[in-house]
Amino acid sequence: MPIINSNYKAPFFFKSGFASTVYSGLVRRVSIEQKRERITLSDDDFIDLDWSYSKEKTNKVIVMLHGLEGNGQRPYMLGPAKLFNNNGVDAVCVNFRGCSGEPNSKYRSYHSGATEDLVDIFNHLINAKQYSEIYVHGISLGGNMILKYLGERDRTPSQIKGVVAVSVPCDLKGSCNELHAFKNILYHDNFKRHLVNRLKLKQTQYVDKLSVKDINSIKTLKDFDDVYTSRAHGFKNAEDYYEQCSSLQFLQNIKIPTLIINALNDSFLSPECYPVKEAKRNEHLFLEMPNHGGHVGFVQSKQYYYNERRALNFFGID
Repeated sequence: MPIINSNYKAPFFFKSGFASTVYSGLVRRVSIEQKRERITLSDDDFIDLDWSYSKEKTNKVIVMLHGLEGNGQRPYMLGPAKLFNNNGVDAVCVNFRGCSGEPNSKYRSYHSGATEDLVDIFNHLINAKQYSEIYVHGISLGGNMILKYLGERDRTPSQIKGVVAVSVPCDLKGSCNELHAFKNILYHDNFKRHLVNRLKLKQTQYVDKLSVKDINSIKTLKDFDDVYTSRAHGFKNAEDYYEQCSSLQFLQNIKIPTLIINALNDSFLSPECYPVKEAKRNEHLFLEMPNHGGHVGFVQSKQYYYNERRALNFFGID
């Protein structure tokens, strides 16, 4: 499908990728009432789902997938949830394993390619027999996950009608390299600190699988993936994890309407994360590359962000 010419115009101050990223992550506030549901996964672990609802009964639901070290209460999750609720759509903000404020029960956790958990979530929604239309809004890591899910299987449930993926690291190795660059040192160190702190808690549960020495050896995000992500989830090492779980290789197989919104000034993304060739060759895949927006920072002057309103429009709901 031809590349979409974006009409996103960032407010003057937010033309800076750094400003829009930091403001959106640390300053933005969204208020919404949620109700939590815990579901059991196929391996007897659990995931917590945070629900908010349309005022009227509906057969439509949007599934929100967060980014690295996110959760169901991040503003980039609550913003679209609130917008869709106000337009007659229920919303479920997924907390990946271990991200809801309570450690998950297994040694494994979440990662960029853990689509088996999406299978369980979608099956849960479908089995409830309330929703005939399911939409998905994936952010960063969550965006990569849903794109991989769509492209790695021959068929997807007929109830899934469309996907919008925002600020997606389609090429995990390339994005990892960018995060290790000096320009992203503040982001890198913040992510690493949160991941390592979470891993320290897990080490006390699984002392036979992870030592204090292992944790102390983690100096970078790639180290974290070498020491924990790869070993806990069946990959040889970080490189193998990046190779197998990057959604870029699966984009050609996507068969439902899918929009990727990746800002050109997103410092987390490498050139490979802008899949122009793949979009041009797949009639179901749309690629929008605004000049501004940083990483999940598509600020607009009113209550909702550009990517949130764009998702509503792309799904044909507004």
